[in-house]
Amino acid sequence: MLARTLVALVAGAVLSLAFEPVAIAYLMPLSLAALALTTRGLRARSGFLVGLAFGIGFYFPHISWMSSSIGAAAWVSLAGIEALFHGLFGAAAAVLHRLRAWPFWLAGAWLTMEFTRSTWPFSGMPWGRLGFGVVDTPLAPALAYVGVNGVSLIVATIGFVVARLLLAAPGDERLYAAVGLVGLTSVAVVPSVVPWTLPTRAQATVAAVQGDVPGAGNDILEDFRGVTQNHVDATVALARDVTEGLRPRPDFVVWPENSTAVDPFEDVSTNAQIETAVAAIGVPIMVGAIVDDGPDHILNQGIVWDPETGAGERYTKRHPVPMGEYIPFRGVFEWAGLTESGQLARIGRDMRSGERTMPLEVAGVPVADSICFDIAYDDGLAVQQENGAELLTVQTSNASFIFTDQIEQQFAMTRARAVESGKYVVVAATNGVSGVIAPDGTVVDRTQRLTQEVLVETVDLRTGLTPGVRVGGVLPLLSALSSAVGLLLGIRAYRGALTEPRNGSLTRRRTRRRDGRDELHEAGSGAGDR
Repeated sequence: MLARTLVALVAGAVLSLAFEPVAIAYLMPLSLAALALTTRGLRARSGFLVGLAFGIGFYFPHISWMSSSIGAAAWVSLAGIEALFHGLFGAAAAVLHRLRAWPFWLAGAWLTMEFTRSTWPFSGMPWGRLGFGVVDTPLAPALAYVGVNGVSLIVATIGFVVARLLLAAPGDERLYAAVGLVGLTSVAVVPSVVPWTLPTRAQATVAAVQGDVPGAGNDILEDFRGVTQNHVDATVALARDVTEGLRPRPDFVVWPENSTAVDPFEDVSTNAQIETAVAAIGVPIMVGAIVDDGPDHILNQGIVWDPETGAGERYTKRHPVPMGEYIPFRGVFEWAGLTESGQLARIGRDMRSGERTMPLEVAGVPVADSICFDIAYDDGLAVQQENGAELLTVQTSNASFIFTDQIEQQFAMTRARAVESGKYVVVAATNGVSGVIAPDGTVVDRTQRLTQEVLVETVDLRTGLTPGVRVGGVLPLLSALSSAVGLLLGIRAYRGALTEPRNGSLTRRRTRRRDGRDELHEAGSGAGDR
């Protein structure tokens, strides 16, 4: 068990290298193969410990950026919770190994675990989904066919089939396993030969403004009025360039999340700043604003601000970050005095979740908006696309993470969403990284961190839905159902192996080996034990 646990711990750490900043995606199936090998032949509780070690090895390094940006306590708590899900997978894997087609059962269980931890508890934590790590591989075009969930399932299946190949006996068994692995991989990369392309209805020219954050750049609230002024100045400068013929006139402009950190409807100064920018450019601006929602709550919104009609349609962030934008069970934390200092003291009011399902109408363009971490979740973008969105935007404020790897991890997720949706994505960040991403995941242009830059690009407006958007939400449900069936079959097979009579007089008894594995002994009533 010690050897297995250590191998699982290392395998989890190897999986973290498949994502930014290292981003060696081909390590994913090898890491999962090691996890399968270390959980094989164990009882469920031993499998839990091995899976937990894998989760610790993976998730603590993967979100280590939380330690420096939010705090060590939040990092340890969140990474520990996510590691527990991997422990549950390890327990399930120990049972599913008893079935003949165990690599496929394990793949379904992996997707079930991955989707569950990405949505629960609270809103879950989607960081580290396998489908987000393939954007620079031949498997990336499959995102348009089966979505992020489907690609996670494919990668997991490949990894577990690799484990089956390593366990196969020399001869026909190993040959069949090798042929199966080659066949599976070949089918998975077929979309790279026949990529899914949505029809183009029209084109639009869009500007993404990165105004920059005053000071060190990692505290959006240190000089929030300066942040707003930076975005005004950058937009006015763009308007001047347009007038002089140096840059094309955009159809609309995207400002990032927290481009104003106070309610622009209540704060006269901020309202005037926005009006100045809108009047200068003469086209709508998607303003990222914090809006009051009573004495105890706030909203994080993208507001379409028109030069003639003023503030109009709004998108409200669907997935506020627990302990970052709201405090679950606030009364308990206040009673314990934990909201009086530290990170929690900065969360004076809880942020409410949005429920918008229709795309924003911006200069005649139906836009599926998302705010920061929303890009990692399936629901908000999918439903807006189902209702006609032709372009995706991301308004994000990553200032708190500006010196960490979170920036590149989120940008990689955004590229995966572009491929999955088959549509262009425009990203506006306060001080990095902003960009324009094509439907094949190619980065058309991007900014550097800690700079003031404005990107202006003409993008296609794509209509319809890719198969990935259509089926992506169904696959986790099917995987959950298959996992439940697999666990029942595995438990039944295990109990049958313990009690099955042989030759009318033989029974089996179970003993525990020192390495934690089960060992079955057959005993007879007259011929002696064997």
